[in-house]
Amino acid sequence: MPLSGVLAPKSSDMAKVKKKLTPAQKRAKKAAKAERQRKYQWVFMNGKQVRIKRPPTVDGMPVDQFIEENADPIWLHQNGLWELMPVEDALSDPEPSTESDATEDEDGIPF
Repeated sequence: MPLSGVLAPKSSDMAKVKKKLTPAQKRAKKAAKAERQRKYQWVFMNGKQVRIKRPPTVDGMPVDQFIEENADPIWLHQNGLWELMPVEDALSDPEPSTESDATEDEDGIPF
């Protein structure tokens, strides 16, 4: 009886040799991962971790906040965002109050 057959492992028992990636494949894999991280985020829903699309941003802030801070009244009117338009008090009080001038003393004390 030959001993080599008993000691030699079968080909199905041997671990599969993992091939190393080429530098180009490594770059492609890294770029794909960065792209996925940029487009998606992980959140928990119903006790499970799921991947959802990230909300759109402009310069790192949400779009709604960017519009509120940077849009002018004409653009807001053209796009129907009247609730975001600044309210001017010019209609209710056309002249500034001169009450503070009348009550101030000559030394600048308002009493």
